[in-house]
Amino acid sequence: MAEKEDYNDLLHKHVHLFYRYPLRLVHGIPLMEPIANQWDPIENFQARPDDLIISTYPKAGTTWMQETVDLILNKDDLEKAHRAPIHVRIPFLEICSPPPMPSGVDKLVNAPSPRVIKTHLPFQLVPKSFWENNCKMIYVARNAKDNLVSYYFFDQMNLTQPDPGPWEEYVTKFMEGKVAWGSWYDHVRRYWDEKDNHRILYVFYEDMKKKFSP
Repeated sequence: MAEKEDYNDLLHKHVHLFYRYPLRLVHGIPLMEPIANQWDPIENFQARPDDLIISTYPKAGTTWMQETVDLILNKDDLEKAHRAPIHVRIPFLEICSPPPMPSGVDKLVNAPSPRVIKTHLPFQLVPKSFWENNCKMIYVARNAKDNLVSYYFFDQMNLTQPDPGPWEEYVTKFMEGKVAWGSWYDHVRRYWDEKDNHRILYVFYEDMKKKFSP
């Protein structure tokens, strides 16, 4: 649990460095400023053939799928699932925290294989090395209405993303793709269009709810 304690110690020590970052465009997609400022190491990230990527639009069941995959890989051993926080077990590729906090790339470069990797990047921004190495991906899509509501309340709570403002204004921004990670429609549609060209398992959040309901 040393890694968990080290990360939490760093987080508490440097919490004053975090604030509501503005969005900047990266190849036409709005991303949080720290991600945009450190885009080169993300874009040039070197995938490994046995990497597994979990990709979603934000607030579409990401953590749920991460925990499910981690349990499967550890043969339903709940003790192993509690070995560290999910962000340690399955690092977030593009996340960039203020130094000396480690970035997602920093964590992944030093992670042993096989790696499971989280991303919210739209298809066109995923590092090309993943496709060149024929990596497997699980993509989770959630219906726009529920995704929008969840994202709104998340942005109210998450003090590293722009203030969502009034609900009516946020709905407009969401529909226009002017929120972090861009357009929901373009995100889910592009992965759908590419799923037969790559090893992408396309999963619907609503199907997961049905499958796991008692």
